[in-house]
Formats: sequence, structure tokens, C-alpha cells
Amino acid sequence: MNQNYIQPDNWSIIEEGFNAERVKSSESLFSIGNGAMGQRANFEETYSGPTFQGNYIAGVYYPDKTRVGWWKNGYPEYFAKVLNAPNWIGINVSINGEKLDLYTCKEILDFRRELNMQEGWYERSFRAVLKNNTEIIVKSTRFLSLDLDEVGAIKYQVTPLNKDVVIDFESYLDAGITNEDTNWDDKFWDTYEVSHKGNTAYISSKTLKTEFHVCTGMHNQLFVDEKAQNLTPTIETTKTYVSLGYAVEVAKGKTAVLHKFGGCTVSLNHKPENIASANTAVLKQASESGFDALLGLQKQAWSKIWEMADIIIDGDVSAQQGIRFNIFQLNQTYLGKDARLNIGPKGFTGEKYGGSTYWDTEAYCLPFYMATKNQKVARSLLKYRYNHLNKAIENAEKLGFTDGAALYPMVTMNGEECHNEWEITFQEIHRNGAMIYAIHNYVRYTGDYSYIPEMGLEVMIAVARFWHQRATFSLHKDAYVILGVTGPNEYENNINNNWYTNYLAKWCIEYCIENIEKVKLQYPSDYDRISKKTNLKQEEIDAMLNVAEKMYFPYSEKYQIYLQQDGFLDKELITVDQLDKSQRPINQKWSWDRILRSPYIKQADVLQGFYMFEDQFTKDKLKKHFDFYEPFTVHESSLSPCVHSIQAAVLDRIDQAYAFYLRTSRLDLDDYNKEVEEGLHITSMAGTWMSIVEGFGGLRVKNDTLSFTPKIPKEWKGYAFNVNFRNNILKVNVSENSTTFSLEGTKELSIYVNDKEFTIFPNRLMTV
Repeated sequence: MNQNYIQPDNWSIIEEGFNAERVKSSESLFSIGNGAMGQRANFEETYSGPTFQGNYIAGVYYPDKTRVGWWKNGYPEYFAKVLNAPNWIGINVSINGEKLDLYTCKEILDFRRELNMQEGWYERSFRAVLKNNTEIIVKSTRFLSLDLDEVGAIKYQVTPLNKDVVIDFESYLDAGITNEDTNWDDKFWDTYEVSHKGNTAYISSKTLKTEFHVCTGMHNQLFVDEKAQNLTPTIETTKTYVSLGYAVEVAKGKTAVLHKFGGCTVSLNHKPENIASANTAVLKQASESGFDALLGLQKQAWSKIWEMADIIIDGDVSAQQGIRFNIFQLNQTYLGKDARLNIGPKGFTGEKYGGSTYWDTEAYCLPFYMATKNQKVARSLLKYRYNHLNKAIENAEKLGFTDGAALYPMVTMNGEECHNEWEITFQEIHRNGAMIYAIHNYVRYTGDYSYIPEMGLEVMIAVARFWHQRATFSLHKDAYVILGVTGPNEYENNINNNWYTNYLAKWCIEYCIENIEKVKLQYPSDYDRISKKTNLKQEEIDAMLNVAEKMYFPYSEKYQIYLQQDGFLDKELITVDQLDKSQRPINQKWSWDRILRSPYIKQADVLQGFYMFEDQFTKDKLKKHFDFYEPFTVHESSLSPCVHSIQAAVLDRIDQAYAFYLRTSRLDLDDYNKEVEEGLHITSMAGTWMSIVEGFGGLRVKNDTLSFTPKIPKEWKGYAFNVNFRNNILKVNVSENSTTFSLEGTKELSIYVNDKEFTIFPNRLMTV
């Protein structure tokens, strides 16, 4: 049974009625972020019930020493923890001496929270009866500014309903925070300064080991019915805490309002000795602008994002709410402003997984950012990996690889592998191929080949060297094999000849050699620089090509399919529909031993390869593989439903594609995997975008231009999306009977629709 308490709405995520059992889930779902920092939707006031406090700053992490019962050569030294950062949102509230705590109130009525995705703010309101029988209405609105991305703002309102009261606001900063998931209960933060002046206070802290300096500040403004209250605050401090207290008399029916501006300035962007003065400056700018003006700018900034990124679905509120939630969270997580940052799998919504970067960025997120932002943002994501190439070579050296072979990390903050599960760290090496596929995808979509001679070819050579060395020649098979791997399906570990991994290895080598030849001919000075830097010789190129040409692929003549791995048919092939529903999800019900021996597939594996390289396989081959593998797939990875939705659409199985789309778009909203309280699945949200644009819209790049094969689920009256293709903004609107295209700019654009070529002229609708 999936959760279903989120109210249907086109533009907002809405919860009505208070239920302590869903507080942690809602803290994830109503999270806010601005690309530079983010936070879970924790209550500002005291809450003594179960909660998961989380405030996060992009790029700030701690290397928590790996905890294992044994050690092997090459094992990562640490697991990079996404850090719970000093908390600035806290506002303890007391009414006539009685502390406001929703967990202990006598009665809670009209509880409602809303995450307004169109305008980028989060609001919570309720009516409560306290133990002292005081009845109040509370309304809190907050946002993290996109314009001043070191600032967040809160408007906290309290109205007494049945008596005159004294309200005590204790607005605080707290650096005495911990992570939920420490390995050794280490202290992650060292607080070295707590200060205050008037209505402003600061805490300066630094992370241990990594020494990121963070100044967390606040500035408060108090009003009663819009009249400013010039009160001198009472001060309370400890080594890690500072609060500014305000006691104000409020008549029945009047409203006390606290405006709180919080700032996080970081040594990533300022010299450590300047973070406090930078915080002072940004808080001054925010508070002088005022809450309402800053919120106005927030609405404008989000309006600009939605102009390009929105997908409109007509006639299906659940589907519409789902895709907008996904697009909203992706933009809250990463806006492409800083090439040092990347797209973490939980974004700013939780601590699980650690690290900031997985192969999800290259395989799933890049298309979204290419099409809804611009070429520069996508190039920054590729440059991020180029900047980590030396670390990837070091990672490979730790495992025994030589001569500049590179293994990109499964999980990283700085390019160094920091994932601490051996079957993933050592074996899920297909991630290396995603790095090269992203380069191919970028060049194909943007037409910007310059990235390859400038940076990309060095990455390709290092990865091709890895595959060359990782493959083993089997005399028995008279072919190259790749042993001891984990494919995308993490429910099989330490298997041989995962088809997807072998196919990627072959393709990476061939694509590398193809580009070596192209750069040699067309960019000779770059080729000379690269060949000297990498010590590339023709004998090595020939040897790598030999591996690609003789790569082994497991195949079943009986089923006429590629096998996921050598031993797949040795399993007891019982399909998912024969599983007792009480046994799902199997990753929470079964032992790992049982899962590994089962035929069940966590996510698209062979079908992932068919998605990425669909030009190399016929539709009939896709049908055979889809019909064989999908019935064994439990979709317990967030990355699974989107790929299956796209493939079902290719096969014209629109009902099935729609069902998978709903699952991927509402994965967190409906908590399919029963884990949303740990945080959202940010990177899979890019896959949701793909399931509409590439699935139903059929967007591809063919013959160096855009191609569409539009299809529409029967549940929809129509849908529309925009893509930025080589600085041409193309608007696509699909209805039951036709598809219309319009183009912004000054140049015409040729496209294919259902394999027929059409020319679109700027500012003129074209209907197919």
C-alpha cells in the first residue's frame, strides 16, 4: 500500500491534517533548496516527536573513516558524508510560558502545509490548543533565495484566538548538530566563534579533516500587526549555540510576526577570514530588502526557470503534479552556476548514500540539463569529470591498473572513490562507460565537438585503457571476457560477463579510437599535446581494438536474447507476478543471500544498454528482450521505471509506458519503495523528464538534428514541453490528433517527425 496523503494539485505539494507518523516523510517531500544549500522541512519551533533534522551546504563534506570488519588493498579509506550543517531555522515559541510543541499539544486543527513549486516557497499553518488552554493560529512561510543564494528567509506568525498573551520567541542558531549516519560517532564540526550584536548573531564553524569554514548567521525583525517592535533581545549562548529572545504582549486577535533571515557563507566562496564579514553583508542586503521584496524576487526567478523547464500535462493532475515535483527538485539541487558542484542522489533532502556524484549524473541527468538549461551548464558537468581525471587514475592504480588507466569512482566528492561496499566499489565498473557515453551524448546533442580535443579525448583514452586491462582473454571461449562484476542490476554480485558492462567496454574502446583518428586529422596540435601527455602509441591502440573486436557476449539461442550474465539461465525463473505481495520490496523482506540467487532484477540492465544504444538494435530485438527481462524486474531502484517507460513507448505499449511513468514521477510522492523519510531520489527525477520527452515525445538526435515520434497516453488530453537544441528554443505541443511546433529565435530549423523531414520557421506554428 503506497502512501496517498499528498493532495492532488497542478502546482503545489499539499498535506492536510497532522499525523506524527508521517512527519519524517513530509520533511523529505517538502524540502527546499537553491543549488547552494538546502534543508528538510523541519518545524521551526520545538518538536519532541520523531524527526530527522537536516540542513545542507553544497560541496561541504566530511571523510568518515570506513567501517568494515576486514580490509583489502584498494579499499576506500573513507565514506564521504553529506554533512548536516549548523541549523539556522530554529524558533522556540512559548505562549504564556507554555512551549509550543505539536507533539504535545492538546489539540491540532486545520494543519496544512504547501510547497508552492511555481513560486519556490514552503508554508505551514495550523490552529492549536496548548496545555494551558491557549488557542493560537500559527503560519510559517520560508524559502531559500535563488537571487541571494547564501540566504534563506522565514516569516513566522502567531495569532492568539481566545485571550491576550505574552509570546516568547527564541530565535536561535545551533552548531551542536550530528549526522544520523555516522560510522564512528565522530565529531564532524568544530565551532570556534559565537557572536551577537543587536538583532544579529553568528556562529563560525569548520569541518574537521576537510576544514571547510562556514559562518551561519541570522537577523531578526519583530512586528505586531505590521508595526515594528524595537525590542532589545535577551541573549543565551553556549560553545555551539546562540539565541536572541523576544517577549511581546499580543492582544487576542492580533498577530505577532517574526521575520528571520539566515545566511550561510562558506570558505568555498570566501577566504576563511572573510566568511563572517561576507555573512554580515548578505544578511544586511536581505533584511534591508525585506521579506516580501525578497519573496517577490523569488517568484520572478522561479517563473524564469519554469518558462523553459515546465512540462504541461492536460487532463491528469497526478501526472502533472508528479513531473513538476521532479523538475522542481532537480532545479533546487543543481542550477549549473558552479562547475565544482554536481547532482547528489539525495540532493539537499537527506544523508543516505553520501557523496555528491554518482554515474546517475552522466546516464540520467545530463539530457535534462542540456535541454532545459544550455550547453554551458552541460559542459560544466563534463568538465567536472575531466577535473577529476587524475583522481580516477589514482583510483585505478590502487586496484593494480597501470599506464594511465582510469576508474571513475562510484561515489565521490573530490574525484576519490569513497563508497564502502566492496561489491559496488570494486565491481560496479560499468560506471566508467557512463562517463564516455555522456561525452558522446553531449556532442551528439549540442554539436559542440570542441570538448573532445580540449578535454574529452584524455578521459576516453584513460577509460579505454581500463577496459583493455580489465578484460581477460579466455582460451576456452576464444574471446575477451570481463569477470567478477556487478551490473546495473545490483541484485547480482560478482558475476561474469554482464552483457551491459561488456557492451559498454567494447563501445568505449571503439568510440575512443574513432575520436583519436578524428582529432589526429582535424586537430593535429591537440593530438600532439594529448599523445605526448598520455604517451599513446599505435601498438596500444591496436591492442585495445583487438579487445573490442573479440569481446564476448553471453547469448541464448533458445530465447534469442543476450543473457544478463553467464549464469542467468541457471536461476529458478519465477516471474515477479508470481511473488507474494507480502514479500515486496524484496530488499526489505529477504536475506541478501536469497536475493543474489533469485532471478529478480533491481533495475534495467540489458534494457539499459538497449536504451543507450538503440540505434544498434532492431525494434524486434528490443521487443524480445523487453518481454523476457521486464517480468523479472522488481523496479526497486529509482532508476528503473523511467527506462522501462521509454522502452514501452518505443514498442507502442502506451498503457504500460504510462504506468511506468506514473511510478517514476510519483516514486517519492507515493513512497513506492517505502523509504522517502530518508530523502528524495533526485537523480532519478531526471529520468522522469526523459520518460516524457524521450518516451512519449520520442525525442532523438538523428542525422544531426532533432527527431520526434509523438505518442500520447489515453489519460491525457495533451502535453507540452520545451527543449533548447543548439541555442534554438523549440516548443512541442502534442494532442490526441496532432503535434504543433514553434521556434524562438531568428533561424529556421529542420526536424524529423515520424521519419519525415519538416522545416520550422521562427515564430510560426507548424502542425503535423
